[in-house]
Amino acid sequence: MLRRLLTAAALALALAPAAHAGGPAMAFGVAEDVVRAPDLVSAKARMTLVRLAGFTSVRVTSQWLPGQTAPPEAELQILRNVVAAAQLSGVRIYLSVYPPGSRSTPLTAEAREEFAAYVTVLAQQLPSVDDVIVGNEPNLNRFWLPQFNPDGSDAAAPAYLALLARSYDAIKAVDPSTRVWGGALAPRGVDRPNTGRDTHSPVAFLRDMGAAFRASGRTTPVMDGLAFHPYADSSGQSPDTPHPRSTTIGLADYDRLVATLAEAFDGSAQPGSTLPILYDEFGVESRIPAGKAQAYSGKEPATTRPVDEITQGQYYGRALQLAFCQPNVTGILLFHSQDEPALASWQSGVYYADGTPKSSLYAVRDALARARGGSIARCEGLALDVAATKVRFPTQGELLRGLRDVRFTCSLDCAWELRAIGVSTSGTAARVTGYGRAGVPLVASLKGRRLGPGQVRLVLTLRHPVNPGVPVSRESRALSIR
Repeated sequence: MLRRLLTAAALALALAPAAHAGGPAMAFGVAEDVVRAPDLVSAKARMTLVRLAGFTSVRVTSQWLPGQTAPPEAELQILRNVVAAAQLSGVRIYLSVYPPGSRSTPLTAEAREEFAAYVTVLAQQLPSVDDVIVGNEPNLNRFWLPQFNPDGSDAAAPAYLALLARSYDAIKAVDPSTRVWGGALAPRGVDRPNTGRDTHSPVAFLRDMGAAFRASGRTTPVMDGLAFHPYADSSGQSPDTPHPRSTTIGLADYDRLVATLAEAFDGSAQPGSTLPILYDEFGVESRIPAGKAQAYSGKEPATTRPVDEITQGQYYGRALQLAFCQPNVTGILLFHSQDEPALASWQSGVYYADGTPKSSLYAVRDALARARGGSIARCEGLALDVAATKVRFPTQGELLRGLRDVRFTCSLDCAWELRAIGVSTSGTAARVTGYGRAGVPLVASLKGRRLGPGQVRLVLTLRHPVNPGVPVSRESRALSIR
């Protein structure tokens, strides 16, 4: 019994949202099925391209069909290749499982049992996958029908909730530590039946999920976090555009998303306002230059409004800034790393369809580095403590030979200060300052500075340059200066 209680407590801590902004510990990745490959060599080569762009998380999909109670062996082998390639590349995998379209919506109890059996096998066969997303945009008729009952009430949200609950229980029975993400909701919908495109806004869908959850009498959650797709109205719209007069939820509408979750679930067994949020799809399409046209086919929809590559990089950087400062957000995954070749689909990657880099790749890679280092944005309530690693002060002999370099690495982006302090006077004999990127070997040098004579201690102090927490200092032993 004690072991069970300790395990439950550990799980609660692991699944609890951050007290402040997600910050540098967030997942920064892509939703990218190009890494799905029938052999490990191909999967690893494609995963390497993802890693070279600066991404460290990848969401891949597995599509369930009615009647299936387990993935086909070929599907399992592809997913094993993906997982192995991810482990070799230092990449975290999110696995999204859903029916491919509205014709395969699992509406009956029998269909839900089949789906639950399918995700059970995935959980058993892929034990290193710690994150499973159930469903994909069930608030759209593209993936879920019916959306409305004959009387105009919401049919989709209660039916999806039933599937999510059954899947949650099945996955947790295999491994209670696996995180189950629900929703994967599209950012907009019309909330009216018989329009020709029956859809629900995320606001209405979450409220109706909450009502169905309360009516069910369930005493355990159905999800550990909410997956969400905060796309802009078009690729030509900046991600920091709010939607104050509609039920659309984009990246700039975080407060409304949290308020809706609170309204739907707070006070029930399902957390709401504290629920971790994963933006598992956000994409900005770029225009394809004439020199790359042969890698694509078809025609671009007029509603897409693709941007130039410089703007694409800027929009992705702004999206990372917004997500970085949103307290419940634990990750953002761009859709995609590599363009789809059909122009009717998504040209939102930082690589062209032929695998060569766009100019936006370099801006995105730099933004990802600044996000991981904690410097992409100043966030209210976020205080980052920087640790010093691999610190090496000069020895007495090196100092006498004129070598006055201190070598170190910062765990996050850092502002550093190196001082030589007199042992007898406690005064500062010399001082130099500088900045460094997270994980990059750094050198602070007092070469050419007059330090003595006498004894000094070298004191290295680090703090975060954008979201400062408590400064940390390391000091040398007393060193004699002639």
